[in-house]
Amino acid sequence: MRIRIHHLTTYAWRTPAKSIIQVLRLTPRNHDGQRVNSWRIDPDVDHSLKMSEDAYANLVHTISIDGPLSRLTVSIDGDVETFDTAGVLRGSIERFPPQFYLRDTPHTEARDLLREFARDTVSGIADTLGKMHALMGGVADIMKLDPEAAPEIATAGEAFGRKSGASQDLAQAFIAAARHVDTPARFVSGYYFDVESKSQANAAHGWAEAWIEGLGWVGFDPAHCICPTEGHVSVARALDYLGASPVRASRSGGDGEEVDAQVRVSQQQDQRQS
Repeated sequence: MRIRIHHLTTYAWRTPAKSIIQVLRLTPRNHDGQRVNSWRIDPDVDHSLKMSEDAYANLVHTISIDGPLSRLTVSIDGDVETFDTAGVLRGSIERFPPQFYLRDTPHTEARDLLREFARDTVSGIADTLGKMHALMGGVADIMKLDPEAAPEIATAGEAFGRKSGASQDLAQAFIAAARHVDTPARFVSGYYFDVESKSQANAAHGWAEAWIEGLGWVGFDPAHCICPTEGHVSVARALDYLGASPVRASRSGGDGEEVDAQVRVSQQQDQRQS
């Protein structure tokens, strides 16, 4: 499947910003499940743009802008071809052994309620793959996806206690539960195209991957209770949502910030088959 992504973010400040630095994890890499045909990041003002890699091998673009600046629009346009791998990730760049992803962070902290859920859910299940499917189904049953919710920098235990949240919240609850039952797990940020409904809701998406001996990294999307499909485009991976956050920014000045983000994901006809 060929997926077209248009991600437009506009920032406005009541008082002009003197300078801005944005760190973007918004560029996908190739692996067996996807091939990036084109990808462009285009701020609408004069800027310095540098590309690098972070510790997880995610592609990172750093935008530096000198002010004064009252408004900024960053446009991202991409064309990605995806392939069905039954949720199994192959051909990715891995910097750390799977055991590294047993490490908890403040955002994947599992409180008592989540720990009890994890233990009870996998009780009696012998194989790791079956345990992870059970955890995904359990999180999906308890935590409802809120289309209006914005991702929060909250712990997995807090989000699990609310029983609802954005896709990123459900993914972090799954990760915390998986680690509590000794299965390496990590966060994935990206985009999602709903093939059936073609809805634009929740197009900016988050899910998880767990390490299954004999298979490798396998994706689990508790927001939709499915393993990743051709509709998933992965962008960044990390221990938690914060590490894979699409945008981290700092600025001097610029009071009264307002942010408007629009994400459109659509299926594109492959001209080679036309």
